[in-house]
Amino acid sequence: MVPDGYYYALACCGVAVLMGWLGGVPWAVPACLLGLFFLWFFRDPERRIPDSAGAVVSPADGKVTDVSTVAMKGAQHTRISIFLSVFDVHVNRSPLAGVVREVHYQKGKFLNAMNPASAEHNEQNLVTVEGDGQTVLFKQIAGLLARRIVFNKNVGDRVERGERVGLIKFGSRVDVLLDVSASLQVKVGDRVKGGASILAYLSRAPQPLATVEAEATHQGAR
Repeated sequence: MVPDGYYYALACCGVAVLMGWLGGVPWAVPACLLGLFFLWFFRDPERRIPDSAGAVVSPADGKVTDVSTVAMKGAQHTRISIFLSVFDVHVNRSPLAGVVREVHYQKGKFLNAMNPASAEHNEQNLVTVEGDGQTVLFKQIAGLLARRIVFNKNVGDRVERGERVGLIKFGSRVDVLLDVSASLQVKVGDRVKGGASILAYLSRAPQPLATVEAEATHQGAR
């Protein structure tokens, strides 16, 4: 359970007690139900993290709504967009093991997360993680109802694949940007689970020329 769930639930309990005292038990029921919803919404289930080499896992629960090629920072990337409804777990996880190289927060609008324009204009947090010679970017994008993005790591921090790194409150979207050489494992319409579903496999990072030549010489000497 994310601690925020307890805070919201306690606030609802306070309202329920007040409404029950002023108007009777029936008036307290809506606040009680809302408190139960918050406890359910902020659930944080354990996940079995895949250990396959080169695997990139989903940073969020939700539905894949777009798989396309986009340009960012002067390079082409494959973008996988995941829409989170209010019924999904909203805890976000790192898509791969590595080091957080950059975190860029951008203020913006609160368009519906299903709107393609939300990727550029909505409030968002762009995180760059580098590991095993590969770089993966992912965006936490606020939606129509989401009003707060939480990211718990700092630049330079080490993260593990599937490790919890933050959350987005209420409906939202997460984009994952990969090198175009990545082997995709999902398509539009698929449902994924944060930390457990494999989105793609990254190709092995190219070895330095000196290493390749050394291996070739070693093999030739056998």
